[in-house]
Amino acid sequence: MFKLKLPTDPRWANIAEGNIEEILTDHAWCEQKAATNAIGLITMLPEYPEIVTELLAIAQEELDHFNQVHEIIKKRGYTFGRARKDDYVNELARFIIQGSREDLIVDKMLFAAMIEARSCERFKVLTENIKDEELKVFYKELMISEANHYTTFIGFARQLGDPEKVNERWDAWLEYEANIIKSYGNKETIHG
Repeated sequence: MFKLKLPTDPRWANIAEGNIEEILTDHAWCEQKAATNAIGLITMLPEYPEIVTELLAIAQEELDHFNQVHEIIKKRGYTFGRARKDDYVNELARFIIQGSREDLIVDKMLFAAMIEARSCERFKVLTENIKDEELKVFYKELMISEANHYTTFIGFARQLGDPEKVNERWDAWLEYEANIIKSYGNKETIHG
């Protein structure tokens, strides 16, 4: 569905499961950052009320996911750690075009879509490979949500830009992301 060029090695799930407290804290902060990103996009698009409405719903859903992960952390007696730097996301951000307003907005939508696509793929790997039954169910539900967010962001990019150019740019994002993700998959973080 996402056309990701390099799938996550299923052994990453074993790394993640080796330190559930860390993966949950990292995941919670990823959800907070996703909500913040959606709000940032809203500030760029006030003239598109339908898009703003949808982005508000995404921001609220991401905050709900943040809350859900935080509740799991508390329920398990884990310590909720400080926000983590996400090197993967920071490397992706370097690929955003700083050209015209339209180019920037389209690329920010594709940036968001890429993060949602990889997160969805990682949640699928967790669902299929971890032994923790509660988290299997939880990550399956989130996987569906992330897929919907991916679809929404790609759709907005095509709505706001020339669909053919957006598709070409998405292919470039896929290539860029494939080169980045080669360096990841060996830490107990969602993108690491």
